[in-house]
Amino acid sequence: MDSPVIVLHNSNMRQTSPNRTIQTFNLFGDASDLPDVVHCETIAERSVLHEWEFSPHRHARLHQILLIESGGGRATLEGQIHPLRSMRIVNVPIGHVHGFTFKPGTQGWVVTVAAEMLDEVLTPAEGLRRVLAHSTVARATPQMRRVMQHIFAEFAGRHFARAHLLRASTATLIGLVAREMAGETPAPAGAVKADLFHRFEALLEQHFLEHWTVAHYADALSVTPTHLSRLTRSATGHGASQLILDRIIREARRNLVYTNLPVSTIAYALGFNDPAYFSRLFSGATGRSPRSFRDRSQQGGLAALSGKVRARL
Repeated sequence: MDSPVIVLHNSNMRQTSPNRTIQTFNLFGDASDLPDVVHCETIAERSVLHEWEFSPHRHARLHQILLIESGGGRATLEGQIHPLRSMRIVNVPIGHVHGFTFKPGTQGWVVTVAAEMLDEVLTPAEGLRRVLAHSTVARATPQMRRVMQHIFAEFAGRHFARAHLLRASTATLIGLVAREMAGETPAPAGAVKADLFHRFEALLEQHFLEHWTVAHYADALSVTPTHLSRLTRSATGHGASQLILDRIIREARRNLVYTNLPVSTIAYALGFNDPAYFSRLFSGATGRSPRSFRDRSQQGGLAALSGKVRARL
């Protein structure tokens, strides 16, 4: 693994004011939802539009994997700068602050995966989510490169079973990255804090349908609600209450995209006694009603198949 060589405040990258809020995007510069199973883009495709530099930002619901085929530069991951060179993989978890400065002409690929898809392919007992929760730069293998190329070829086509094959190939890529990270990643300095956060995530998976409050989770973890929210804000940029809401909304999004269940049925399944309240909550969180979100997701998938969807790194 490439070790971080310098912290952000000692770098000569263009920096934002320390009082300025870190921008949160789904895709860089774009606050809209991911319109397809995954999103694929070459590093050069968007870098040339931004002079090969992306200022530090985070993704609210997206996990990204970059593979540098040739060239290089540096990646800013959670305040530390990592060198980039050929045949390196960059893992960027949901909510982690990251930015890039690429050497002009750098070649490689970026695969962006929605949180809903991660929920489908990551089984808690297998431990991949814990490994993938760290921002890092690791060695890319020839097998990763082949899988990445297959994902891009499938993404560009419109063949039968396209979505199924994209999910399967992306799951394979995620597994290969997690395997490489597990073999190279030393225990992080903040291991105690990381363990507490992962315990919170595990409890959230178990109890989000019961609509536990922050106080419930804090009590189960033997910490105060204030401490828990401080911990989650440090890890993701959001307080515990926001993460609880996000998990419910994420499950709602999955059901709206991947099932034909009526909105009222989804609301009841998510623990809401009043579908109208659920709709208001969903609209407040996403900017769209559940029905509008479902319609847009279906239209977005068709647009992506026709090659009309363009998004940013």
